[in-house]
Amino acid sequence: MKVLVHPTGDELKSALKRPVRKLRSIKKIVKPILKNVKTRGDRALLKYSLEYDHVQLNELVVNREEIRHGCEQIDQKLRDAITTAKDNIEKFHKAQSSPELVVETMPGVICKRRSIPVEKVGLYVPGGTAPLFSTVLMLAIPAKIAGCKELVLCTPPNTGGKIHPAILFSAQLTGIDKIVKVGGAQAIAALAFGTESVPKVYKIFGPGNQYVTAAKQMVSERGVAIDLPAGPSEVAVFADESANPDFIATDLLSQAEHGADSQVVLVTTIESVVAQTLESIRKFLVDLPRRKIAEKALEESVAIVVKNEDEAIKVLNKYAAEHLILSVKNPDQVAEQISNAGSIFLGNYSPESAGDYASGTNHTLPTNRAALAYSGVSLDSFLKKVTYQKLSEEGIKNLGPAVEAMADAEGLIAHKLAVSVRLKHLRD
Repeated sequence: MKVLVHPTGDELKSALKRPVRKLRSIKKIVKPILKNVKTRGDRALLKYSLEYDHVQLNELVVNREEIRHGCEQIDQKLRDAITTAKDNIEKFHKAQSSPELVVETMPGVICKRRSIPVEKVGLYVPGGTAPLFSTVLMLAIPAKIAGCKELVLCTPPNTGGKIHPAILFSAQLTGIDKIVKVGGAQAIAALAFGTESVPKVYKIFGPGNQYVTAAKQMVSERGVAIDLPAGPSEVAVFADESANPDFIATDLLSQAEHGADSQVVLVTTIESVVAQTLESIRKFLVDLPRRKIAEKALEESVAIVVKNEDEAIKVLNKYAAEHLILSVKNPDQVAEQISNAGSIFLGNYSPESAGDYASGTNHTLPTNRAALAYSGVSLDSFLKKVTYQKLSEEGIKNLGPAVEAMADAEGLIAHKLAVSVRLKHLRD
């Protein structure tokens, strides 16, 4: 992990670059995958399963017997944990619903806005080195609350052709309609274009590696909506003298173990905090099962010592972290000054892993500075906001002259006529 003490602007800019491959080179790999799945359907998916997941599949869709068998393998402790997470996520996302909005903007002119669910959604759940069954909860629960009619889940199988039992249990618990054994860019292609086994959907959700992210961006250019740019995971920690080095270290490692292309950042005003944290990292790394992955991520990560809190806040807002942990004595006050972050964790007892699993907030968040403009997944992500207007005779009389004048000024005479003929009809 690199350490910078009072870095210059150029040093800071260089250190905070995400460790991502060039999008152009990734798209060159993804483009033929999208084309092949679109033209060859299931045959292409089976080919890529053998090529990338090293498994020969006969069927892509998980059957009821596989689901039942998988669920039976979940012990009671994990069942209870998943159920607790489900309950909290439901509570938080149900609270996000809003009633129909009705406003009379002027006498006789009624404007409304209603929330309508996206009918068909695709949910991508990463597998690979870590089967993220928690993502099933984060995506399926708000989709069900929103009222989406069809939910299709894609996730890669293991080398035995099986889906992780916790993914199957979470899918059954949340009412997923169909589970498909396919991962990577090919899964995004299948959801976008449809195949014999995979229904075409209207919007695709879920995090993934850089190939999945690139595939989502590419299909979005072809009329399929996506949730947000959600690539390799990242965390920033702002720590002061009140922070516990062991807490900081484990928070950083919890993101570093996601993948070699993850990034973690420590920002502090106290140089000794860096030294103590690095020592704690070394201590915890020894017994970490995903040690090599974490070590690779740490190579592309940085600890930054700044002069004061104001400078730290500027750095954090510029970095726009997916996850931001405020391990400081005044986290609520600092949080008010943060304008760019996917999700913020307040205080020393709010680890990022709480949000990843069970606090209730959603863990599908914008990465790679997308938090400058994007929000994380929420109930609204699965809803379309449709507006309505209704003008009475009184309303068209009141509003009509303004519309006529504006349309005339823009030179759109048919627009003006659409009002004028109605006003004439009322006068006659």
